[in-house]
Amino acid sequence: MNLHEYQSKALFAEYGIGIPKGRLITELDQLDDVLDSIDSKGWVVKAQIHAGARGKAGGVKLVTSREEAHQVSAKLLGSALATMQTAGKELPINSLLIEETLAIEEELYLSLVVDRVTRTHTFVISAAGGMDIEAVAEATPEKILSVHIDPTVGVMPYQCREIGFALGLTGTAFKQLGQLMKQFYQLTLDKDVSQLEINPLVRTADNELIALDAKVSIDSSALYRQPGLVELRDFTQEDEREAKASEHELNYIALDGDIGCMVNGAGLAMATMDLIKLNGGEPANFLDVGGGATPERVSEAFKLILSSSEVKSILVNIFGGIVRCDLIAEGIIQAVQEVGLTIPVVVRLEGTNVELGREILAKSGLSIITADGLADAAIKVVEAARK
Repeated sequence: MNLHEYQSKALFAEYGIGIPKGRLITELDQLDDVLDSIDSKGWVVKAQIHAGARGKAGGVKLVTSREEAHQVSAKLLGSALATMQTAGKELPINSLLIEETLAIEEELYLSLVVDRVTRTHTFVISAAGGMDIEAVAEATPEKILSVHIDPTVGVMPYQCREIGFALGLTGTAFKQLGQLMKQFYQLTLDKDVSQLEINPLVRTADNELIALDAKVSIDSSALYRQPGLVELRDFTQEDEREAKASEHELNYIALDGDIGCMVNGAGLAMATMDLIKLNGGEPANFLDVGGGATPERVSEAFKLILSSSEVKSILVNIFGGIVRCDLIAEGIIQAVQEVGLTIPVVVRLEGTNVELGREILAKSGLSIITADGLADAAIKVVEAARK
C-alpha cells in the first residue's frame, strides 16, 4: 500500500526527520490561507498522486507570486496526471501540497528497501539525486551505493560514517545523516514498511538535510497490524477492480488479455496463465481466490473478471485441498445466475469432493464446459475465446 507524499512526510515528522514547511489543500478557496501561513519568497505546488516523476510530467511547479500559485493550482486540482511510472494511466489529482522554497546546495538520494536476496534491509544512496536518478542508475550504476543492515544489530555508526563520506557530507549534515538513517530504520520496523525513499534529500545553504520529497510503501500483508495506516489508503489512486478485490480478500491483478482466470493458489494461477499463453491465448487477469474460498467469494471473483469488457471466455481452475470443490461449484452456479453470464466458462476441478463438485455442475443445467486436466482446460478456453 502506497502513501501520498504529504502522508509520508507526516510520518517523517513523527520520527524527527526534517521536512519543508507545507500544508495540504483540497479546494482552491483554501489556497490563500495556506500561502499566508508559509513565510517564503516563493512556493512549490505539488500534485498528490501515487507516482514518482511528477516533476517531469508537470505535476510539481515552482511559483513566485500568488497569482501564479492560483493559476497553477486551478490547472492541477481536479485534473489527472500520467508520469513515466504510471504506464500511461492518468491518476486523479484530488489534493495539492503547498510548500516553502529552500536554498538548495545539493540534491542527494536515500532509500531503504527490503532486499529479498540478502534478507536484510538495505540503504541505497547516491550523491546524484534528483529527477534524473533513474538515468543515473542506468548510465552510471557505480554512482549508486548500497549498505546492508544486519537485523541482529541494526544500523551501526560505522555504516553511517561510510555513507556520509560517500556523499561527501561534513559538519552538521554529516551528523544529521547518522540520525536520519536510524530514524529511517526504526520507522521501517515500526510501520511494516517495504520501501522508504527520499528523492531528493537536499543539503541546504545552512548545511542541513531536508527531505524535499517522500515516498513510503507499506507491506500489504502486514496491514492487519497497522490499522492507523489503513485509514490513509486512497482507493482513487488504485485500479478500481484491484481495490474491490482486496475488500473480499481476493488477489487480483488486471492484465490486457481476453481470457479470464479464477484459480486457487498463486503458483497454480501462474502456471494456468503460462498454459493459456502456450496455447496462443492471453490472460485477462491474475486472480487467486485463496485456500478458504466460499461461494460468496467465488461469486465476487466472477464479477471482477466480468468487469472487463474484453473478456471472451473464463477458465476456472481449482485444486481442492483446503477449499472444497463442491463449494466452488456452488459459487460458480451462484455467480453465473447472478450476473447472467453469456460467455463460455471452462471448469477444471480436482481434489477434495471433486466428484460432488462435478455432479453439482452437471445438474445445474448451465452451459459450462468441463475439462479433464489443466492442459485440456487451457486448450478449451482458448478455443472458446476464439469462437
